[in-house]
Amino acid sequence: MADDTVLDKGSSVMDPIKGLLLTYFMPESCYDEFFLNFNFLDVPCLKIVLSKGLGIGIILGSVMVKLPQILKLMGAKSAEGLSLNSVMLELLAITGTMAYSIANKFPFSAWGEALFLMIQTVTIGFLIQHYGGRTNRGLFFVVVYFGLLILLLSPVTPMSVVTYMQASNMPAIIIGRLVQAACNFSNGHTGQLSAISVFLLFAGSLARIFTSLQETGDSLMALTYVISSICNGIITLQVLYYWNNSPEGKKKKE
Repeated sequence: MADDTVLDKGSSVMDPIKGLLLTYFMPESCYDEFFLNFNFLDVPCLKIVLSKGLGIGIILGSVMVKLPQILKLMGAKSAEGLSLNSVMLELLAITGTMAYSIANKFPFSAWGEALFLMIQTVTIGFLIQHYGGRTNRGLFFVVVYFGLLILLLSPVTPMSVVTYMQASNMPAIIIGRLVQAACNFSNGHTGQLSAISVFLLFAGSLARIFTSLQETGDSLMALTYVISSICNGIITLQVLYYWNNSPEGKKKKE
């Protein structure tokens, strides 16, 4: 009787843990492999758990990834060094990935960070225009963007349009990052570009190559993240190269 009571208590404790693991980290077959067969070296299951864990980590990190950039803009009350065209192209790429993932019913862990990056990128786009003395234009941009987003995610939009948007991500990412890189090179500094945000975006895009292959098997998604990682890597190298340069320092030299 005592043993049965202990087993019942143990089972009741494991039930919510099992539910959490099955919901977010692994299928039931992997749960059985790990916790019933005690086979902790099962490679396919390890890949699934690693991919799910990375995906959730990226999503949680994405909630904060551009916050340093937003705070830096608001603290300086200036958007010097940031290219609005680059931000718009980045927003196009993020929106395409989000719409394509939702349309294909990919798991949230495979694309969830796009939702939070979208909100933060729209905020940055507004702040660039606000601090450039174009607040009304910034507000108009926000209203129009969310109107188009609702239309894009509605059943009215054909799947072919969503797929085309995802395919257009690669040129959008390349051009957007090159525009920002050219802006940095021309200025001789990275201005109000946040190093923390840049590093987190680079690390996140690298991790997404693995998770997109593992969770979606979609080569178009994976290729998008490969291109994104290369382009984010260029900006990351510029941040390191111009580390000791600043707009104020350049003005003094001039």
